[in-house]
Amino acid sequence: MPSKTMKTTTAAAVLALGLLASQPANAADTTFDSQAFTFGVIGDIPYGDAEIAKFPVRIQDINADDDLKFVAHVGDIKNGSSVCSDEYFASIRAQFDTFEHPLVFTPGDNEWVDCHRTNNGAYNPLERLDKLREVFFDEPGKTLGTTMPVKTQESLGLPENVRFTENRVAFSVLNIQGSNNSLLPWSGLGETTATPEQLAEVEHRTDAVLEQIRDTFADAERRNDRAVVLMTQADMFDPSQLAAATANPEAVSGFREIVQAIIEETNGFDRPVYLINGDSHVFAENQPLAEGSPWLDIYGQPAADDLQRITVDGSANATNYVRFSVAGNSSEADVLIWEKVPFSQ
Repeated sequence: MPSKTMKTTTAAAVLALGLLASQPANAADTTFDSQAFTFGVIGDIPYGDAEIAKFPVRIQDINADDDLKFVAHVGDIKNGSSVCSDEYFASIRAQFDTFEHPLVFTPGDNEWVDCHRTNNGAYNPLERLDKLREVFFDEPGKTLGTTMPVKTQESLGLPENVRFTENRVAFSVLNIQGSNNSLLPWSGLGETTATPEQLAEVEHRTDAVLEQIRDTFADAERRNDRAVVLMTQADMFDPSQLAAATANPEAVSGFREIVQAIIEETNGFDRPVYLINGDSHVFAENQPLAEGSPWLDIYGQPAADDLQRITVDGSANATNYVRFSVAGNSSEADVLIWEKVPFSQ
């Protein structure tokens, strides 16, 4: 599948083009199929005091984009060197509550996996994951912001894993983490190898992720959906980690089963599959599992040419949100196209 073209625009330019929903809802129908829609994605935001101070305004920028069907935050609500406190979680939840669109959130490693670090407060990461679920997933089956129903894995203890469908596009949001999917030792707690409780959590969460991936594709096939969109925090194809992973594929061993499942399901689906992730902080659009990719040798897998990956900007680069437009059923255009929309400050 050829790589899609991303264009950068300003909010004012988008408005001038008549693409923001300051138009009445039915006005968009004169240009687009009535079932076309848009959604926004952010990740690895806010990072540090300066970005925390800007976060309310950035939420308002997103709220002003009335056309958005929903917004997704693909994890990391803090930087990797700040304390993972209850108070901080509560403050971000309060900000999330100001979203005027449905908000889908998947936790990132900075708010639980890496909280063992001394400068993070030397927490047990599993205790922090429990706290995140208490604070951000207190109403399983409902989004944050404006309520939108979603199917969850609450019965497996993972209310953060959700999926839903819009206009024959299947969305699946999955708790997949950096730090090799949470296999790195909790060195801040004095550990040099993964603990039994840590390994048990990784196994349980990975099994749940694999189940949701397979269920997402099975249901998409049954409904004759046009595309599947997967969303994760982890960048399982982080270009900055390519050399290390090439030298030692065990550096990404925590992702191996997940990548295998994505390849198998993508190749069996034979329609576009999009993977949207954060984690590596630099916008990218590529096909990491296309024929000839070095990641195929690292993961020991065949190609999946129909997988298109989009990484959203994060950390100091999180000066925009990515606005995805989904074509209507009658359109002959690509199912998804995207553009970066800069924040006002």
